[in-house]
Amino acid sequence: MDKSIRELFDLSGKVAIVTGGAQGIGKGIALRLAEAGASVAVSDINLESAQATVGEMKKMGYKAVAVQSDISKVAEAERTVQETVKHFGDLHILVNNAGVYPFASTETMTEATWDKTLNINLKGLMFFSQAAVRAMAAKGHGGKIVNIASVDGLHPTGNLLSYDASKGGVIMLTKALAKDLAPKGINVNAIAPGAIVTPGASGGLAGMSQEQIDAVTKAFLATIPMGRQGTPDDIGRVALFLASDAADYITGSVVVADGGYLVG
Repeated sequence: MDKSIRELFDLSGKVAIVTGGAQGIGKGIALRLAEAGASVAVSDINLESAQATVGEMKKMGYKAVAVQSDISKVAEAERTVQETVKHFGDLHILVNNAGVYPFASTETMTEATWDKTLNINLKGLMFFSQAAVRAMAAKGHGGKIVNIASVDGLHPTGNLLSYDASKGGVIMLTKALAKDLAPKGINVNAIAPGAIVTPGASGGLAGMSQEQIDAVTKAFLATIPMGRQGTPDDIGRVALFLASDAADYITGSVVVADGGYLVG
């Protein structure tokens, strides 16, 4: 063994970008990476929210900067990476977390919804990865890319057609990138979260009475063997593992973190 457990999970001197890092899963990931010693660029379309998260992180003694990014636009990828490298001097870790999940059935799907979902969830991931790889290669070292997929990329839950298609794409793109980038020393893996309690997920219950929300929650929890929904930190811990030296021999994999939902 050439490294201790403490050394394997030590990200001191590493620089990370977390897209959609201002809240929810992204924030949970940003906090864990920063706790492990990484300098973190919190990339989000909502600059005010990103700045608030960075403010919290700095109060904890962490190194972080807010970067406003619209990941549906290819040019934003290069700019975000350049701003991060300018601020922290390097880039070692990219977490492609930002995404949207609009509800729509086959009959109600619109071209605008389809295009927006694929542009953010899949195209954005591709070109942020491309920009990150260029930065890593320019510095002459490898790196880690962690993509946030979903259990919906493996098993559709219903009325999320564009989301399911995009997350299925994320899983296959993760494998394709892993094969392409392995010779460069860059590991690419994905996490497929199940039901995670986030502000965005709670928005899907808007308009329901508390009685309706309780009924929906009870019925959904019955499908999860562990009996609870996940937290952003549940995903943050997995992301930390995949971004660390402990995962050096893992690439092209999908880690399912769903409380047993898929096997339930």
